[in-house]
Amino acid sequence: MNPKQKTLRKLILASAIVAHGFAATAQINWPAVTNVTKPWTRWWWEGSAVNKADLTWNLQQYQQAGLGGVELTPIYGVEGYENQFINFLSPQWMQMFSYTLNESKRLGLGVDLANGTGWPFGGPWVKDEDASKSIFYKTFNVKGGEQLSEAVEYKNEGFIRTANNKPATFDQVLKPVWTNKNLQALALDQIQYPGKLSLKTLIAYSDKNETVDLTTKVDANGKLNWTAPTGNWTLYALFQGLHGKMVERAAPGGEGYAIDHFSLNAANNYFKKFDASFKGYDISYLRSFFNDSYEVDDARGQSNWTPDFFAEFIKRKGYDLKTQLPALFGKDTQEKNSRVIYDYRSVIDELLLEHFTITWKKWAGTKGKMLRNQSHGSPANTLDLYSVVDIPETEGTDILRFKFATSAANVSGKQLVSSESATWLNEHFLSSWGDVKKIIDLYFLGGVNHIFYHGTEYSPKEAKWPGWLFYAAVHFQPTNPQWKDFHALNTYITRTQSFLQKGKPDNDVLVYYPIVDRYAEPGNVMLQHFDGMERNFVNTDFEHVSKWMVEKGYSFDFFSERQLQNFTNNGNNIISSGNVYRTILLPANKLINEKAFSQIMKLAEQGATILVYKNLPQDVPGFNQLDARRKTFQQLIGRLKFATANNVQQATVGKGKFVVSDDMEALLQVAKVRKESYAEKGLSVLRRKNNDGTIWLINNRTDKPFEEWIELNSNAASFALFDAMTGKKGLAKIRKNSNGAIEVLLQLQSFESIIVQSYTVKKTGEAFPYKETNGTAQEIKGEWTINFLEGGPAIPAAITTTQLKSWTELGAADVKHFSGTAKYSISFAKPTGTAGSYLLDLGNVDETAEVILNGKKIATVIGPVFQCVIPASAMQANNKLEIIVANLMANRIIYMDQNNLPWKIFYNTNMPARKPENAKKGIFTAAAWSPLSSGLIGPVTLTSLK
Repeated sequence: MNPKQKTLRKLILASAIVAHGFAATAQINWPAVTNVTKPWTRWWWEGSAVNKADLTWNLQQYQQAGLGGVELTPIYGVEGYENQFINFLSPQWMQMFSYTLNESKRLGLGVDLANGTGWPFGGPWVKDEDASKSIFYKTFNVKGGEQLSEAVEYKNEGFIRTANNKPATFDQVLKPVWTNKNLQALALDQIQYPGKLSLKTLIAYSDKNETVDLTTKVDANGKLNWTAPTGNWTLYALFQGLHGKMVERAAPGGEGYAIDHFSLNAANNYFKKFDASFKGYDISYLRSFFNDSYEVDDARGQSNWTPDFFAEFIKRKGYDLKTQLPALFGKDTQEKNSRVIYDYRSVIDELLLEHFTITWKKWAGTKGKMLRNQSHGSPANTLDLYSVVDIPETEGTDILRFKFATSAANVSGKQLVSSESATWLNEHFLSSWGDVKKIIDLYFLGGVNHIFYHGTEYSPKEAKWPGWLFYAAVHFQPTNPQWKDFHALNTYITRTQSFLQKGKPDNDVLVYYPIVDRYAEPGNVMLQHFDGMERNFVNTDFEHVSKWMVEKGYSFDFFSERQLQNFTNNGNNIISSGNVYRTILLPANKLINEKAFSQIMKLAEQGATILVYKNLPQDVPGFNQLDARRKTFQQLIGRLKFATANNVQQATVGKGKFVVSDDMEALLQVAKVRKESYAEKGLSVLRRKNNDGTIWLINNRTDKPFEEWIELNSNAASFALFDAMTGKKGLAKIRKNSNGAIEVLLQLQSFESIIVQSYTVKKTGEAFPYKETNGTAQEIKGEWTINFLEGGPAIPAAITTTQLKSWTELGAADVKHFSGTAKYSISFAKPTGTAGSYLLDLGNVDETAEVILNGKKIATVIGPVFQCVIPASAMQANNKLEIIVANLMANRIIYMDQNNLPWKIFYNTNMPARKPENAKKGIFTAAAWSPLSSGLIGPVTLTSLK
């Protein structure tokens, strides 16, 4: 056929396709895949003991397994490799980093870099003036006409905490700390040297409300040269000391003090080290810098001060904190204590936001890089901290915890939200890819769309099994027998994220984050730390309404007072960074700043509906200019004239209204908030909108299969289903119910997910392949042959059996100890009758399986349900079924621990157990474990499908 004939044929085919309604624009397709739609992993460089050959080998393993990128974080070293340690940011380290960037680019892998080793930010270049600080106080009493007899001083007794539980004394540790040459071995977590702390201020308060600053009247020996005037005086002496927090899990060259996050000078000085180290190197391929969670105060005491705090306070609050020290430390009236501690905490909030986070963002901008940040755990408004960076990152196992990062992203218009995923999912070596999938789906439901595993260790190719490991599970390593099936999990995540990274969130409710109430709550400590609902919001109305909306199927985001100032109206809707919301909800918060409430009133005047659960806020927080601010707030509240209607209190404000009720259902109905019916059926969902229409990620988080019609809030022209695990897609079965609403038929196994995409235009194409049985399940029986393929400690001999059970019950000791892969083989005749396809159900599998029929791969299944569909065309009269199963690492680890074989060879914390019953002298051991179930347990069945 000549070129002209080929062209003519293409035109004829294209015309025929269009004529039959199958135009290319009308087809349904998976979105494009990039390295960002793929999952990434935190990549630990232990001791930074890397070399070029093994860097390439490691990166190739990750690429072949379907990872999209790595976040490079150096940590502590491995015993026996000390001569290969490379100091962080040294010229040799930079050469390895540059090589990594080039190799990653060649392989199509993205790269992020932690701006430090371990966590939090810090290192040997952080000197005392830039290290985290604490404030200590003492009080003294003096009567009029007398002098203070005791010295004004504060003696720190000294304190050392190590990560490896090995005692350290001040005889072993030099001062200053960065002069020690053996910090890697010392594994210091926190150190406070003994000695007198420097006096920051001394203020005298009389019983007649007089205040005198005595700081300059204290000599070098602590003698106060002052005779008290008439009255009774209480003296407050503040002493500043080093908090002593060290970088946790620090790599060689990264050991040292954590920085003072509230100091602008400390932040600028910290990043100068990177400027100097990067000079002369091409880091253009680097995508982003990363910061782990705050975690400064998971230590003794608190980092609650910075040297210029008094000056910053008066600049921001308009009064001198020195005049209110009794209230700061909870020794004044209850109300005054509350107002002053609020001001203190809100200044800390501003300093952390401006001096650290925004400064870091500006610095990264000079390098042309994005920022990924875990803001949780800090003593500031995490929504605001997350909003500054490009990619907010969350972690944990609670969907409401995730929503702080995802809400900040949604409200501030960020496209990506990442997660530190599967950290300590289970005890070491006990997590399957099916277990990981469950938690990954929970992240997706919480709005995360950029998965980072936690984590994968650089490990030399020739390292003895199990290779180099990090102390927190799960172990996403090539030495994990499940690694051969890792691609199936990664492909599932990739397909899902290809949808979730498109478009915008489609949430209706903006829920006010009542951190003001917590800032104004005095307690035993000066700072509170915010991380989801835990600790600060447990059993509050804020937690109650948030949980209730998740359970009932209402979509929402949290917002802060700073974010509120950028909200605008579009008719009755509220707009934030291009995202559209239907209403604002105040969750029975007691306090609110008058500027925030004024903005809410403005939104209502322009058409917004403001929902108030239980009660309106009662007052403003803070001490400065209280009367004027309170008057402004009360005037705003006074404009609201409520009347009862439909079980709620309503007050019209301009074009909008305020609605008050203790009935959440009634409140949301007034604002016409959408409620998806799936929640009542035991399903969980995330809803987003894109250029085609709306997508719903629906997950069956129950132990039972689901097959029902569900109603969707949509009048779209077409609906398609996308199964991210199998890659199957097609037009959904739809119908209209008695109310005229569209319903879609869903079939979901336990913990299975499906993506529903609606289209505003009519779509044509293949129907989604629902499973419709054409008979009962028939068990495949006969003699199974089990051949052990790869693993150890030794490869067992082949086994034959007619009864499927754990391979640990079918052989000798070498089988009980075996971790690796085994191939199950059996021959069977084609089932009688006709079928369009067959459902193969493997029953129970420990832990992953690859299915091969007549020499052709059918599927890789990772659980929790182990099923796949076999096309009828693949079935022969007589068939050979092969199932290659991988088990956990645990059985081989049991063998090593029972025989005292060394594998826990790591510095610092080494290998702690998650559960105390699995620890011996603080280190994990599996010596007391019995072999875990492994292999194909079955029963294996075939069911004909229509």
